[in-house]
Amino acid sequence: MAHVITQACCNDASCVAVCPVNCIHPTPDEPGYARAEMLHIDPETCIDCGACVDPCPVDAIVPDYDLTDANIRFSEINAAYYADPARRCYPPEPSAVPKPQIEVAEPGPLRVAIVGSGPAACYAAEELLTRRGLDVEVHLFERLPTPWGLVRFGVAPDHQTTKAVTKLFARTAARAGLRFHLNVEVGTHLSHEELLAHHHAVVYAVGAPRSRSLGVPGEELPGSCSATDFVAWYNGHPDFAGATFDFSGERAVIIGNGNVALDVARVLAADVDELARTDIADHALEALAQSKIREVVVLGRRGPAQAAYTVAELLGLSSFEVAVQDDVCDDAALKVAIARELAARPPSGRARRIVLRYLASPVEILGGSRVSGLRIVRNDLVDGRAVSSGVTEELPCGLVLRSIGYRGVPVAGVPFDAERGVLPNTGGRVVDPETGTPLPGVYAAGWAKRGPSGVIGTNKKCAADTIAALLTDYAGRRLRPPAAGADELAALISRRQPMALDYTAWKAIDAHERATGRERGRPRVKVVEVQEMLDIAKRG
Repeated sequence: MAHVITQACCNDASCVAVCPVNCIHPTPDEPGYARAEMLHIDPETCIDCGACVDPCPVDAIVPDYDLTDANIRFSEINAAYYADPARRCYPPEPSAVPKPQIEVAEPGPLRVAIVGSGPAACYAAEELLTRRGLDVEVHLFERLPTPWGLVRFGVAPDHQTTKAVTKLFARTAARAGLRFHLNVEVGTHLSHEELLAHHHAVVYAVGAPRSRSLGVPGEELPGSCSATDFVAWYNGHPDFAGATFDFSGERAVIIGNGNVALDVARVLAADVDELARTDIADHALEALAQSKIREVVVLGRRGPAQAAYTVAELLGLSSFEVAVQDDVCDDAALKVAIARELAARPPSGRARRIVLRYLASPVEILGGSRVSGLRIVRNDLVDGRAVSSGVTEELPCGLVLRSIGYRGVPVAGVPFDAERGVLPNTGGRVVDPETGTPLPGVYAAGWAKRGPSGVIGTNKKCAADTIAALLTDYAGRRLRPPAAGADELAALISRRQPMALDYTAWKAIDAHERATGRERGRPRVKVVEVQEMLDIAKRG
């Protein structure tokens, strides 16, 4: 008997610390952790104690005897990870590295501003607030009235177990020493310089909210959109509540082979009755109910073995009608095997199907007043690289969604690496791009630090590394003491943004959404208009 990590794994690694026999890998201190699709339990070492179950923030760990048809494959996936001889020599006990004690001569508290409220921001706050012997005060700034960033606005609505990680963030929010400033935008209501004047340090965990461009003709045609905007729209982001997407055509094409591409494909291909049991935004549910789309093509420039989506996300298509380009499925890789299995299943009778199309790149989006098709070029795979064959074809479609990656945006007053789309940094310390010299008291975490890579839990170690650098600088007296205190900060925020909200206000909004959801048999019904959020907060 053994426990098994399943599809919902977020790589948070909370399970690693409590395992008495060190059977969960890769750990945050091991090579490959940052690139790991998920963590794995060694069935030969696991003693079935269940210590890992409760700490898992997304309920991804189950005993093997409780596996269902939907997740039975993960028993094999966990075991296969350890088939590599190099992974058979893990020590029987974890090599726990205690957090170093920070000794400072200054009277406290250490005052830190964190800009952003997504996973990286919350993990950074937790790292600060749980340091023994450290007197710390954390101020968290979020431009929207709702926290949790990409978990609320980026995770697909049919991934409710993944969204359960917010329970962990809510625990952080309840800790003494943390103050939320919601509906407060740095760069509008407060400047970077003003934040530094009121804090020893500022940590930017602002993510990577923009989509990369294809750079092909016709990209600006109506009907050609970014998957980033589409995801924000169906997840109820206030900035995109008024967006419109045309579902009148019978085919949609998603350009990209990552997890977001598969998320979008599932939403477009799902039955509306299935979506109605999730927290998808009402406006999206209403629009998708009228959709005429019957085929969703997911277009990848390389083969299935090189696809960026995870095995878990590919398995998430098992309940859909899936067709796969079979002339590229001759590789022994696990993703190829799963793709073949998906294609070999008998027809499900669903109204829509998802087509996984490989070895093709877009060269032009076609249309006059709007999108009518996509010209693609077939590729050859040479040493793992996609090389154009020069053979093109046209694929009729009415909607093109590019899902080719995210990029960060500049923060006023802070250096920005426009080429990489991140804040230039060394180990989380933001640096002057010309000299490479760290800027005192300025740090980055999450996608703003390393670019859009990893999954939710990857941000935990990323944030911990940044906070370790911050605390080292604090102990070394390299951080300037604040020129003004928390009371002056509160007064400044009150003057600049009278509609600022605290965490109690968010709890009122949260309770309203959950209560409305219970009435409709849904997890929650999201409020998408900022003014309505403010009204609910005021009443509650």
